[in-house]
Amino acid sequence: MPTATESKGVTHRTLEVNGIKIHVAEAGDGSAGGTVLFLHGFLELWHSWQHPLMSLSSRGYRCLAPDLRGYGDSSAPPSPSSYTIFHLVGDVVGVLDALSLARVFVVGQGWGALLAWHLATVRPDRVRALVNMSGAFIPRNPSVRPLQALRRLFGDGYYLLRLQEPGAMEAEFARMDTRFIFRKLLTTRETGAISLSPEWWGPQDQDIPLPPWLTKEFVHVLAAKFDETGFAGAMNSFRCLDLNWELTAPWTGAKVTVPTKYIAGEDAMSYNRVKEYIHKGGLKRDVPGLEEVAVIAGAGHYVHLEKAEEVTEHIYEFIKKF
Repeated sequence: MPTATESKGVTHRTLEVNGIKIHVAEAGDGSAGGTVLFLHGFLELWHSWQHPLMSLSSRGYRCLAPDLRGYGDSSAPPSPSSYTIFHLVGDVVGVLDALSLARVFVVGQGWGALLAWHLATVRPDRVRALVNMSGAFIPRNPSVRPLQALRRLFGDGYYLLRLQEPGAMEAEFARMDTRFIFRKLLTTRETGAISLSPEWWGPQDQDIPLPPWLTKEFVHVLAAKFDETGFAGAMNSFRCLDLNWELTAPWTGAKVTVPTKYIAGEDAMSYNRVKEYIHKGGLKRDVPGLEEVAVIAGAGHYVHLEKAEEVTEHIYEFIKKF
C-alpha cells in the first residue's frame, strides 16, 4: 500500500512496483482532465520539476514526479544489470498501474527524456502526448554499439566510458565535496570529451557563483540526498548502454508516433551536436508524431531549470491541446 506525507502542497508517497519501491511526489487533482508525469535527468531528483509541478497543478493537472530507480528515496538495487531501459520503463508503467492511470502526458529531460522516448516506443498506449527536452531521439544503429560510438566521438577519457567500471567514478566523486560537484555540474557550459575528468572539475576551492535561477537551497537538497545515497544508483543506468542496445534489437527502426514536442536550450551541446538532425528532417522521420520544436535562447542543458517559467508555458500550451 502507498504511504504518503505532505509538505508545501506536494504529496510524497512510496509505491511498491516492479519489485522495488519508487518515491513519487504529487500535486494537483486532475480537474483539468489529465495527469502529467515528469521524468528527471542524470544526477537530478524529483525536485528539479518543482516549478512545472506547482504551476500545472494550479491549472488543474495532476502532476507526478518520481525519483527514478537508483535515485533519492527510491530503491537502488546493487547490480548494474538491474538498470536496463526495460527495468526503468517497467517502473514507470508500474507507477501508472499502481495509481490506476491508463494514459498520461509525459515530460522528460536528459536521461529522463531517453527513458520517455523508450516508453513512447514500447508502450505508446500509455502516453497521451510527450514533451522531451535536452535529449533528442537516438535511433538504434544495428551496426555500432553505443560505447563504441562514444569512443569514436570522444576518446577513451569520456565520462560515460570511464564510469563503466563500477565503483571507479564513485570513488572520484567521494574525494570531492558534494556541493561543489553540483555547483559545477549545474552551472558549466563546458561539456565535451573531458567532462567529469579531474582537469574538468578543476580546484575545489574555486569560486563558482550561482546564477539567478539556481539557489543554494536547491544545491543543498541535491547534495544532502546524494550524500545519503551515494552515486552508484544514478551511474548504473549508464552502465547498461550496450546491454540496452542488445535488448532493444527488436525495436530497430521503430518510430515514436505519439504527439510530441521537443525543447532544447540554444547553448546546450546536447542540442548543437544534433542540430541538423533536429531541424532538417531527421527527428521528424524517426518521430512521426513530432508536432513542435522549441529552442530556448540563453539556455543550456538544464533548460527546465534555467528557463523554468518559459519551459512550463511550452509544456502547458502543448498538452492543453489534447
